[in-house]
Amino acid sequence: MSGDTITHVITPTVETADAKRRTPFSQSRAARELGLKRSEFELAVHLGHIRTLPDEGGGGRRVDRAEIERLRAQEGFPEALRRRVEAVGTRDGAALMEVTAARFTRLARLGLLTPVKFYLNRYRAVVWLYLADELLEFATGPQSAALLNRPLPEVLRSQLDTGLDLRARNWRGRHLGFLLRQAGDPWERAGAVASMLDQVQVSEIVRDPYERAYLNRFRPQPPAHGTPDSPAAHLTERIATAQDPDEIEWLRADLARAVQEARTHRPAPRPAPRRTGRHSAQHGSPAEHGSPAEHRCSEHRHPAHHRHPLAPERPERPRQPERPQRPEPVKRCERSRRLLGRFFRRDT
Repeated sequence: MSGDTITHVITPTVETADAKRRTPFSQSRAARELGLKRSEFELAVHLGHIRTLPDEGGGGRRVDRAEIERLRAQEGFPEALRRRVEAVGTRDGAALMEVTAARFTRLARLGLLTPVKFYLNRYRAVVWLYLADELLEFATGPQSAALLNRPLPEVLRSQLDTGLDLRARNWRGRHLGFLLRQAGDPWERAGAVASMLDQVQVSEIVRDPYERAYLNRFRPQPPAHGTPDSPAAHLTERIATAQDPDEIEWLRADLARAVQEARTHRPAPRPAPRRTGRHSAQHGSPAEHGSPAEHRCSEHRHPAHHRHPLAPERPERPRQPERPQRPEPVKRCERSRRLLGRFFRRDT
């Protein structure tokens, strides 16, 4: 072959491969890498078994590849991880503890068993789920035998007779702990506490509207159940909102402290103040604001911001036109002469 041949040497992009290996997994990809269902993965994250980190691009939280390798290296993976996130309902939980479903429900209402999550069935009834490991630990405890095999004490029975049910409150406390663990900023921690209160309670604690609007940006939404504004969504919101007076007071005090810390860390943004004409006259000379032509152009564009009156100007009333001093007779005389002239011309 005649002539010179130009060849391009393609070198492997080592930096690109290294950057790809350092890129964290999305949550769905991490669940597949760990062999977990999405619900099992989310519960493992809530319980702190899987550490996540915020996405720099704002696309939710992600899982570092080193965290995946750490979990894979644990003994008994993946069965051991699945057992730690196994959640059961009332019937299966009662079978694990070898008690009746009625006694299991009474123990849960008394707050002795804490739900880890819930869902609404097709009849919009709340179905509470519990960690199987926690139920077995409670059943094998030295102080639980009397609660499992003997009649409940009179004090506990009287509380049940008054309608005591601490399942929702215990779930809220556990869920708040998860939100606080995920928060990496004082405003996020304040938003987590605010998510347990209704908007009326939050507005009484955070009176500044700009701070309240900024706080709502960090307020996590309750677990999604049903379409927005549906009966299921309203029921879920009620479960996720504090109801008992002592719980509300505790959360209000905690929110006040959290907002104070967030305010010290970073004040809430506010709109920039408008520059008035008087402010411009006091703090700047015409030379500092451009040439007279530029000043006239900007005054034409923004007349309200460049006026310099000491008091608001009243609109001038239009002047009434002056009455002419009897021009009418002159016009009538001229008109009469024209008519007489036309009359005499006809006669001639």
